[in-house]
Amino acid sequence: MCEKVVACAAAWEQKLAALLPLFGHRNWIVVADSAYPAQSSPGIETITAGCDQIRVVRTVLDAIRASIHVREKIYLDKELDAVDEADAPGIADYRERLTDALYGASVTRMLHEQIIHKLDQSAKLVRILIIKTEMTIPYTSVFFELDCGYWNAEAEERLREAMPEVESK
Repeated sequence: MCEKVVACAAAWEQKLAALLPLFGHRNWIVVADSAYPAQSSPGIETITAGCDQIRVVRTVLDAIRASIHVREKIYLDKELDAVDEADAPGIADYRERLTDALYGASVTRMLHEQIIHKLDQSAKLVRILIIKTEMTIPYTSVFFELDCGYWNAEAEERLREAMPEVESK
């Protein structure tokens, strides 16, 4: 591995390590392919990793799982399952490697435009980190929406049921 790539890898990992403690539920981390656009919303920061996408996915997932305050909700493009090997050589191998990397994780598949819409809506309120990789296969971005690590939807529902109605003024 050349020095430039090592320095770049260290830079994106340092950025992830610095931001993850600041991030909470509703923040996003996106591990994107190389053609992913630099978005213009002020809350979106794009950096480059200069290395293999699966390595970045594993590093991000490990970092999230090592934190006590957040957990991951993972989204993949629904189109990924339909991309043909003839149109995108390497897609079958990539799908296998991604499945291995995300083993045990709950994954939601949505149309790419639906995920981008969720991301755009979130960017109006919270920060998003996009880590671009050297991946050159379409529909391979992995979207991590962060959720609270010590509270869940069931606990929130019980809380709301236990609270008396609050009248709006």
